[in-house]
Amino acid sequence: MLLRIYRNLKAFRNKFLIYIYTWLVKRQCKSHRGRVRALGRTYVTNSTILGDNVSFNGMKIQGFGEVIIGNNFHSGPELLMITDVHNYESTKIPYDDTYIVKNITIEDNVWIGTRVIILGGVTIGEGAIIQAGSVVVKDIPPNAIAGGHPCTVFSTRNKKHYSELKKAKAFH
Repeated sequence: MLLRIYRNLKAFRNKFLIYIYTWLVKRQCKSHRGRVRALGRTYVTNSTILGDNVSFNGMKIQGFGEVIIGNNFHSGPELLMITDVHNYESTKIPYDDTYIVKNITIEDNVWIGTRVIILGGVTIGEGAIIQAGSVVVKDIPPNAIAGGHPCTVFSTRNKKHYSELKKAKAFH
């Protein structure tokens, strides 16, 4: 009996936290076009634009740059996006008080694994998959499967299969 009560309380707590995390993301972002789910603690900036059917398992965006996330996006836990870097080419060492701001664009139908870091100035193409633990420092083309430090393309999705699923609107 007590075990059932504990499980029910735990399930209620999890649903409540998802509700709160999602509510906070929707309040913090610049705009969102549809369904947003934050299944873990997620921080976005007021320069973040979200598409429809986006799902985060815990993410942090930091910096002043704009982050655009397309439709049908899914990420694993502990995704980090950094849009600013210190100005190390300044008159002070190691850097001065100014920041170099670079935007991040993630196109539709992208899946990003656990503990990925994405640096500013990057575009991740439609349908791309980024392997867990990767550091994305340059653009990733559409339908690419990429990973590593730095993140490099090592495979591609079956484009015909991808197109068929997209046409059938078979989105998770």
